Amino acid sequence: MNPSFSRRFFIQQLHGNLTGLKKSQLNGLERLYRRRVPVEEVVSDELAWRMAELSQETGRQIGLLIGRSGAVEYVIIGDERSLLIPELSDFPLGRKLLRGLRLVHTHLRGEPLTSDDLTDLSLLRFDLIAALLPSLHGQRLDIQIAHLVPPSPRSTQPYLMERPQSLSAFTLEFSSFISTLEAALKEFRQESREVTSATEQGILISVTTSSLEEAGDSLDELQELARTAGVAVLDRVIQRQKTVNPRYLLGEGKLQEVIIRALQLGATLLVFDQELSPAQVRSISQMTELKVLDRSQLILDIFARRAKSLDGKVQVELAQLKYLLPRLTGRGVQMSRLMGGIGGRGPGETKLEIDRRRIRDRIARLERELEELSKGRRERRRRRVEAGIPIVSIVGYTNAGKSTLLNALTKSDLFTENLLFATLDTATRRLRFPREREVIITDTVGFIRSLPKSLMGAFKATLEELQDSDLLIHVVDAANPRFEEQIVQVDTILEELGLGDTPRLLVYNKSDLVSALRKRDPVSFIRIRHSGRRYRAITVSAVDRTTLEPLLAELEKLFWAGEQDPWLVTQEELPDEE
Repeated sequence: MNPSFSRRFFIQQLHGNLTGLKKSQLNGLERLYRRRVPVEEVVSDELAWRMAELSQETGRQIGLLIGRSGAVEYVIIGDERSLLIPELSDFPLGRKLLRGLRLVHTHLRGEPLTSDDLTDLSLLRFDLIAALLPSLHGQRLDIQIAHLVPPSPRSTQPYLMERPQSLSAFTLEFSSFISTLEAALKEFRQESREVTSATEQGILISVTTSSLEEAGDSLDELQELARTAGVAVLDRVIQRQKTVNPRYLLGEGKLQEVIIRALQLGATLLVFDQELSPAQVRSISQMTELKVLDRSQLILDIFARRAKSLDGKVQVELAQLKYLLPRLTGRGVQMSRLMGGIGGRGPGETKLEIDRRRIRDRIARLERELEELSKGRRERRRRRVEAGIPIVSIVGYTNAGKSTLLNALTKSDLFTENLLFATLDTATRRLRFPREREVIITDTVGFIRSLPKSLMGAFKATLEELQDSDLLIHVVDAANPRFEEQIVQVDTILEELGLGDTPRLLVYNKSDLVSALRKRDPVSFIRIRHSGRRYRAITVSAVDRTTLEPLLAELEKLFWAGEQDPWLVTQEELPDEE
């Protein structure tokens, strides 16, 4: 049996404010489900007059949500001034241009469409919204409609509102109107987006109390994260506030504008640059059916895709579960039997409690597994330290070229790509110098600003590798306009890891791209040169092994002072961390 048919003729659920209604009034409202509107009409004259009669009798607004087949799908009862639209779970918007429902409702005092009506139209993507406007003595019934339109330079509104007119004179061939409207909306979407293979399209949002320039830089990085995660960015929004809205992060009106814009462009995601609290995620999700993500979730998703080793997979899953646990929502402790005491006895564990308990159990198992894996790493590190071979770790901002540098130094073939967090799993190689001298060199996961604390905690075991390092090679993408900020970010994270006193060698990578700036952007070129001198950095291009001689010479000088030989590098692979 068709679920819609079952709901209309057997359940006949009325939505909204039913308090104080007589049985005869309730029966009259339920019978509205039996009405059917011809597919070419917005609403039949007979049904419109019946709605107006019930509205006057009950003293409340009456609304119908009508499907494209003409069936009444929802009957809604409001108060004197407004309607509350129920959850439309039977008609999810998904990737559709329009929801497939039109809202026809009464206005008791004959007032025109309100701002709330137009907001509902825009946020819920109704096919059309119509208000039935009775005259003072109920002898005349007018109708006013509004519908969505593609964005245009001539109008800042996402809708077009028609003037009220007499119901008897109103004509609109509804089925052909909807076909034309959807074609126009589809054409706008296609024109406004680039051709992409991305499965998700998103709007990036930043709410800041700092400068717009700083927020823009952070949003640039979020856009790179989105690209790495396979999200096509359709638009970016920055709102600067004196104080952050505790409920929605940005202002409620601005959030509505962003959601409407996202729906116009066909976005499937809202991606916030700031970490959202569980309460903020719930509040924003109540306003829209779009997925709501923050920077942390995006990074966690990238890590989940990139992790290949057992260590990496365990650590990523652990971080994801720790992030998810406080964001589970449900009915709360009033249904709990775990509280104990008076008022704590209930019907048993709720679904929410079961989910939480399973997640906690899984977290405990993963932490035990991680500790076992850590023991193996500690034993390998102990053997290296006892062997007396210098240990060098490559650190730096994500996508600075760390793996490429390790490949060039040791003639390895680690995976590299121009994406953030292309490397998640540590890789260790042996770097040989003349006279049987060698160092152990390790590639590590890249750092980034606002790295989720749950991720830092989960990857603590991997980052323990850095504790035994005799030297940290800090690789910097010198061609990045924000390279100095990235240096500060990495230094801050190293301090947080207790590595502030470990000897460090600064390496400015991508000298080939920097050289290209000499003519195109001489100011930036000079700034990079002066910065390198100030930090006493060694300049290399990891894609050109001939530029590595100064770096290798410096390593020899640091570990074997006074012994200078022409360098010769060979590579012997050590087992990766698994």
